Parts: sequence; C-alpha cells; structure tokens
Amino acid sequence: MPKVAIAMGSRSDLEVMKAAKDFLDDFSIDNEVMILSAHRTPEEMLEFAQKAESKGYAVIIAGAGGAAHLPGMLASATILPVIGVPVRSSNSLDGWDSLLSIAQMPNGVPVATVAVNASQNAAILACQILANSDEGIKSKLKDFKKSLKEKVKKQRQEINF
Repeated sequence: MPKVAIAMGSRSDLEVMKAAKDFLDDFSIDNEVMILSAHRTPEEMLEFAQKAESKGYAVIIAGAGGAAHLPGMLASATILPVIGVPVRSSNSLDGWDSLLSIAQMPNGVPVATVAVNASQNAAILACQILANSDEGIKSKLKDFKKSLKEKVKKQRQEINF
C-alpha cells in the first residue's frame, strides 16, 4: 500500500500539520511525519526526495512557514506529487509570504498548494490522488463528501424557524 510523507520544516509546524496526519489516519492510509529543513539539512532533504518513490511513498505533503522553500525543493528532486501547506509561523507575514513562496513555483516544478494552515485539505488532496488507483480510498472519499453534504443539510434545518 502506498505511503504519504508529511514533511515539515521544524517542530513548530507540527500543530498545523497534525490535521493532515489525523485525516490520513482516519482513512487508514500509511503515513510518516518527518522534519526536513530545506535550509538547515538540505542534503538530508534532497536525499529523502530522491529516494521517496523507491521507499513506497506516493505523495508528499510538505508544510513550511516563512520563506517556505521545503515543498518546492522536495518537488525539484522527485516526480512524486508534492502538496505544499503554507504555515503561518512566528516569522511569517501572516502566512502570505509562505503562500506565495509555495504557489509561485517555476514552470516544470509544480507544487499543489492549499490555503494557509490547511493541512487537512492537503491530506484530502493526497487521498484524491491515491483514489485514482484504490477503490477503498475512493469509497471513503465518497462517504466523506456525503457527510459534508449531510452537515450542510443539518445546518440548514437548524436555522429554519
């Protein structure tokens, strides 16, 4: 079964990235959380990206704040899909710098980008990618989408006086 890597630039990103892990765990998708710094441990980060496919990873979710180079640098060294999570961190400009850094990748090195701090959306996107070749994940996603519809219907009923 394919795995999803959840990489972050530092431990301070863990609170944001936990939502991705929780969602993948709920879907019973094998995942691994790791700290890889594009700036402090670039050799380790590149080695991980270059070997990720051979180690069974199918998707990489990468969260970073500030300059947020981690998702783009991982994408530069692998053909696996990389989903970037801009993190609003203590050294960021309310997350805008991170968002723009991740979204503004040059042609040829794409990084799928979700909203600031939206690691759950990154996990959902990873599941959608995996669902193309896994009927079990596809079924769980359909159930998840149905639950969202039901939630809206319930809210609609609650406000009808």
